[in-house]
Amino acid sequence: MSGDSHIIEPVDLFKDRLPRQLRERALWEEEFTLDEPIVEGGHTEFKKLHTIGFDGWTISKYRQHGGETPDGEPDHIIRDMNLDGVDASVMFPNLSLFVLFTDDHELSMAHARVWNDYIAERFLPYRDRLRPTAAIPLTDIPEAVAEIERCARLGLGAILLPETPPAPYYSPVYDPVWAAAQAHGMPVFFHVATGGVMVKEAVSETAVTVRGMMTAVNMGKGQLTDDMVSGRLLAGGGGDGGPRRIVAQLVGGGVCERFPRLHFNLIEFSAGWLVSYMGHMDKAWRTGTGQDPDWWLGFWDDSRSPKDQPAMGRLFTVNDKWPYPLKPSEYIQRQIHVQFADDPTAVKARHITGLSTIMWGNDYPHAEGTFRSSAECIAENFDDTVSDEDRAAILGGTLADVVHFDKSRKLAPAQVTEDA
Repeated sequence: MSGDSHIIEPVDLFKDRLPRQLRERALWEEEFTLDEPIVEGGHTEFKKLHTIGFDGWTISKYRQHGGETPDGEPDHIIRDMNLDGVDASVMFPNLSLFVLFTDDHELSMAHARVWNDYIAERFLPYRDRLRPTAAIPLTDIPEAVAEIERCARLGLGAILLPETPPAPYYSPVYDPVWAAAQAHGMPVFFHVATGGVMVKEAVSETAVTVRGMMTAVNMGKGQLTDDMVSGRLLAGGGGDGGPRRIVAQLVGGGVCERFPRLHFNLIEFSAGWLVSYMGHMDKAWRTGTGQDPDWWLGFWDDSRSPKDQPAMGRLFTVNDKWPYPLKPSEYIQRQIHVQFADDPTAVKARHITGLSTIMWGNDYPHAEGTFRSSAECIAENFDDTVSDEDRAAILGGTLADVVHFDKSRKLAPAQVTEDA
C-alpha cells in the first residue's frame, strides 16, 4: 500500500467550479508540446502552472515508459497501481497543493471545497483501493471545523493540513480542528511543500516552495559551490525544520496527549532522521549520566545576597519538568507515522523507532518517487533480516490501520477494477 500518491487534477477543475468572482484567480494548467525534445530522447510534453506565487512554473508532463501517460482518472490510476504492484493508495492533490494553503483564506477555502467535492464525487466509488484526503485550510478555524464536518458527511475519511501552518501546531487555537478530526475518525496528513504561500505579498516574488526546487535545478546546470553541496546535504538529511518542527509541536504542545486517538502522518519527508531525533527528544527531558543536577550558571549580582540571585539558575533543572505522562518517543510510537519511498536507514532503525512509526509510499506519479520501479526499490530497502511481519507492517499494514483499509479483502487486480 502506498502512503503517498497523487491525483493529477483536470486542468480546468477550478476555473469551472470556483465561485464566479474568484475564477480569474483560479489555479489552472496549460499543456504544451515541443516539436522536438530539449535533449535527445527527452520530454516534449510540458505543463505550465498558473497561480499566484508560481505563475509560469513549468514541469515535464508525467509519463510512463512502456505504458500510458498518467492522467488522474481513477481507472487509470488503478491500472498503474497494478503495474507497480500496489494494492491500495492514499491520494493527495498534485499541483493544487500550491494554492490550497495560502494566507488568503477566501482563495484557499474556495479551492479546498472544489477539491473536496471533486474527490468525493470522482474517487469514493473506488475507496476499496483509493483513499483521497480532504484539504482543510487553517486560516479560519470555525470554517476549518465546518469543512471537516462537511467532508465527513461526504464520506471522506482523512484530512490534509499544511506543512507550514498559519500558527504553530502547538497553539490551542487548533484544538477544535483536532477534536473534529478525532470525533470522525479522520487521521491527519501533512504533505511536504505545503503552506507558507503568501499571495497577499508582492505577486512577483517566487514562492518559497519553488525556490527550493529551483536550487536543485540550477545546481545541476552549473558549477557546484561548497555552499550548494553543504546545503543539499542538510536538506537530504531532513534539514532543521519541516517534519521535526511538526513532531515537536504536536508532542511538545500536548496535542497527542489531549487527542490520544488521533493519528498524524508526515508524507514525503523520508524517515531516516527519525531514529536520532526521537533519542534527542527523550534526552532533552532527563538528566543524563555525568550531568551535575546542581550545576549553576548565569550572571552574578554583587549588590544582592547569595540567596537572592534572580539571574542565576541550575542548568539541568528543566530536564525534570517534562509536563506529560508519556515520554516524547512514546507519543511518537503511539500516534505518529512517517512515510518514506527509498530510505534503507529508516527500515534498519525500525526496532528503535518502533515498527508503526514508518510506512512506505511510491509518490505516484512523480519523477522523484519509485513509481515504475517500486519492486526494485523495495528489494534494495528490505534485506533478508527484515521479517515477513515487519515487511507487511511497513509496506501496508500500518497504513491500512490508520485509514481503515480492509486488510482481509484479497481480490485479483482485474476483479477490483471491474467492481469499482
